[in-house]
Amino acid sequence: MEFIKLNKLKKGDKVAILSPSFAAPGKWPQVYELGLKRLRDIFELEPVEFPTTKKLGATKAERSTDLVAAFESPEIKAVITTLGGNDQVTYVKNLPKESFIKNPKPFFGYSDNTHFMNFLWKNGIPSYYGGALFTQFARQGQMDDYTVDYLKKALFESGEFQIIPSQTYNDVGLSWDDPENLNKQRFYEPNSGWLWDGAEDAKGTTWGGCLESIDELLRHGVQIPNLDDFIDIVLMSETSEEIPTPDYVFRVFRALGERGILQRIKAVLVGRPKAWEFDKQWGAEQKADYRKKQAEAILKVVREYNKFIPVIQNLDFGHTDPQIAFPYGSKVKIDSVEKKIFAEF
Repeated sequence: MEFIKLNKLKKGDKVAILSPSFAAPGKWPQVYELGLKRLRDIFELEPVEFPTTKKLGATKAERSTDLVAAFESPEIKAVITTLGGNDQVTYVKNLPKESFIKNPKPFFGYSDNTHFMNFLWKNGIPSYYGGALFTQFARQGQMDDYTVDYLKKALFESGEFQIIPSQTYNDVGLSWDDPENLNKQRFYEPNSGWLWDGAEDAKGTTWGGCLESIDELLRHGVQIPNLDDFIDIVLMSETSEEIPTPDYVFRVFRALGERGILQRIKAVLVGRPKAWEFDKQWGAEQKADYRKKQAEAILKVVREYNKFIPVIQNLDFGHTDPQIAFPYGSKVKIDSVEKKIFAEF
């Protein structure tokens, strides 16, 4: 695949705020307003709302219209999603390709937005896996400095940057239903660092996303990179707040192996698994056990299909914080001797 070089933003640029999945601003307006304020105050960008940004129950056709309009608008320089959801797989395949190919611009999102990012990838347009308005910009208390740093790289800077592990992490939530929580700080724990397996160096172009969405791409027969493309791909994967079992994770990775994908890829990068949710309020030991079992499941199945590629887990992308807006459809280099990762922003 040949990928378009995206333009970087400058202070004062207008950015579209879209809800391609769930219109979270319609349910939690106070969180939405905080995210907009941070976008203006910290990044000096001007958010532009579209018709379905906060329209609960917006149809697929309405959300498609907003995506097309945002990309076709010459005054919009980037697109930032409000949150994820669970139905993009049902309509993204029907989007008009030319509207995006002729008007490429940075897109920020993750989780269910995996589907749209795969669509962009297939049309030679890179994006950034991360940086949703609600979960990163509207962080309770204050934005994470680590998150801000990588967002600024993605928005304003060009070049190859080393990926550095965060010192601490959070996956314990604070409810958006209580406006007073917006002034509270979340609980952070020490980050145990990367789990690195494999001695080979590697480089390639990133593709992947939320594992539950990758599963849907596979089971619904959505177009993904072909097997020739996968020869140059570094696979990205992370799991959502659904906290899927290690057995489920094993089976999805096995599906990638049975399709011939794991045999061809250059490396695997895995985001730190979220291991706490309001219906699974686990303690430190339970969370550590869950992460350990998931990591073991992934490594076991990858090694059944590919003995030597580097497999690096517990990276700072996905459903925990702080978070890298990780380049998607961009070049990554992996130095297994020095245990360093570099990504092209």
